[in-house]
Amino acid sequence: MKDLSNKKILFIICGGISAYKSLETIRLFRKNNAEIKTIVTQNAKKFITPLTVASLSQGKVYEDLFNIENESEMDHIALSRWADVIVVAPITANTITKLSHGSSEDLASTVILASNKQIFLVPAMNVRMWEHQSTKINLKTLKKYGYKFIGPVIGDMACGEYGEGKMSEPLDIYNEIFNFLSNQFKNEKIKALVTAGPTNEYIDPVRFITNKSSGKQGYEIAKSLSKRGFDTTLISGPTSLNVDKNIKLIEVETAEEMFNATQKNLPVDIAIFSAAVADFKVNKKNDNKIKKQENLTISLEKNIDILSYVSNHNSMRPKLVIGFAAETNNLDFNAISKLNDKNCDWIIANDVSKKDRGFNSDFNEVTIYYKNSQDKKEKLFLKRKSEISEEIVDRIVSKTN
Repeated sequence: MKDLSNKKILFIICGGISAYKSLETIRLFRKNNAEIKTIVTQNAKKFITPLTVASLSQGKVYEDLFNIENESEMDHIALSRWADVIVVAPITANTITKLSHGSSEDLASTVILASNKQIFLVPAMNVRMWEHQSTKINLKTLKKYGYKFIGPVIGDMACGEYGEGKMSEPLDIYNEIFNFLSNQFKNEKIKALVTAGPTNEYIDPVRFITNKSSGKQGYEIAKSLSKRGFDTTLISGPTSLNVDKNIKLIEVETAEEMFNATQKNLPVDIAIFSAAVADFKVNKKNDNKIKKQENLTISLEKNIDILSYVSNHNSMRPKLVIGFAAETNNLDFNAISKLNDKNCDWIIANDVSKKDRGFNSDFNEVTIYYKNSQDKKEKLFLKRKSEISEEIVDRIVSKTN
């Protein structure tokens, strides 16, 4: 059996007859040296007892949100940070509905909502409930939020019916979580650098040249990398976005500052340049504010090309260099030209002329162009930037592991 020493797993057990399977699942994880803490919901206690769970897990069992003993020992935020991964098994149709609406009415849902870790949901319910349109809509929403599902499977149910909705077997759950944590352990040794946001190129102390980049896609990519265990550094131009504490954030303003920060943080294994770096800067910045005048001429010069510099760096070139191309026309031609000209491994291109995606939007649609690949390009259709980032990182993981 595969060992999970030093791995911390938070189990959340919801109500339902399948709760008994969680006991065997917990026993399996403890047998293989994982450290376990458990939250048992009020409905789950109708099927299993906290004493039984504590005996099998050999760890703390939490029950109520406002329990003074629980909060003094470890509050709900700290509990969500403690775990390497969170497993909700079983999760019922009722809890799926609550999570899809962002509810936080008890300890279980509060911890889930406050978590910055990967959360696996293991559904168990009647086949008709699983196939109901409202359940399908809720599942789609949760997948957009980044939750991952294990099962359900097809089989005989406690209610006497047969079909999809049966909870996955403990060994299948164990193998899925082991594979995730195993990859996470490998990724901890891999350094990733992400650039995001615009740059500001100053004309005088109060005026500058910039662009409409919000930085959202780059921040989401950094978040997805960090969640998978990568040692992640994010170099960001001016944005209003927040970043998880386990991501090393370096804030810059100009292209020159971004270039210097990139140099200082090399070498890395993976470099993803999603920042919309200004191509030009003012030849000579005015020390004082320029007063209104009838005619004003501004002389520009090219900024350093950070992507090209890193991608062509002989001694410190990352194993995987990914550039972004924000285009308004001739997407294929411009992306392929950039892929070849910059000597990068992938170019991720998007059409920023469309208002429902790209700059300042929470949505994106991108095409990945691969160098030296039989499948030259791959389209990721319109979806939230958080989903796009997960799909990009899926492909990075496949490339690096």
